[in-house]
Amino acid sequence: MDIPPIPLGTWPTPLEPALRLAVALNLGELWIKRDDLTGLGGGGNKVRKLQYSCAQAVKAGATALVTTGAPQSNHARLTAAAAARLGLRCTLVLRGHPPAERRGNLILDDLAGATVVWAGDAPLDEVAAAQDGYLIPFGGTSAFAARGYVDCARELLTQLPELDTVVVALGSGGTMAGLVAHLGPERVCGVDTGALPDPRGTVAALLAEMGRPVDPAALRIDGSQVGAGYATLTEPVRAALSLAARTEGLFLDPTYTGRAFAGLCADPPAGKVVFLHTGGLPGLFGHPGF
Repeated sequence: MDIPPIPLGTWPTPLEPALRLAVALNLGELWIKRDDLTGLGGGGNKVRKLQYSCAQAVKAGATALVTTGAPQSNHARLTAAAAARLGLRCTLVLRGHPPAERRGNLILDDLAGATVVWAGDAPLDEVAAAQDGYLIPFGGTSAFAARGYVDCARELLTQLPELDTVVVALGSGGTMAGLVAHLGPERVCGVDTGALPDPRGTVAALLAEMGRPVDPAALRIDGSQVGAGYATLTEPVRAALSLAARTEGLFLDPTYTGRAFAGLCADPPAGKVVFLHTGGLPGLFGHPGF
């Protein structure tokens, strides 16, 4: 599919050394890839994917975007921001029922002018299909959108050609798939956040669709940080959030980057390590654990 991405972010994002964190974790080198600084709508990894998804939508003649997610979905927030940037209407279909008080990403969704539809107990996909607009998948993930993280992998190899391991949160699978497609499975470690019932199968299927088939068993996936589930805050994640903030002034979120960093802390890789900061800070202010 030869559709060029629509520019929505600021590239390349910085790659910064984390010297005090490296000492604390007894790592030779630790670098932070700042994809929380992508520019649009508070930043985050979804911007790279939305550059491709929105290009498809515009080519199809869409006047509105529709997507789905959890109440504090970073993807939903950034879809709303992308729609505003492009002059499109936006409907966000969110899981569950309206909270008593809007917090975190929900405030930003409203500021960007999105219409929020609460799915209640109904399947998100069914409710989304009934809305008017171009449907962007859960998490913004498709084989086409995952090209955004092929772009990121190319950036990384320009910034740190000799990198050994990239550690990243594994949510809907597209970010990890894009990185693996360019770097290979041996250099990417995805820390499962509990968002998918079969993360290994999902990432492998995306790679196959991208023309980069990989044996699912070869994927480096750390499942140790899921805890009681996607929406829970575990003590290792709380400790990881504190360590990053108190050594580097680096703020992470409790669902994605906090889990990914907790995985890195529990089992630090050898060599030159890159931690991919995928953003998500607004979700911290809507998380029930804080």
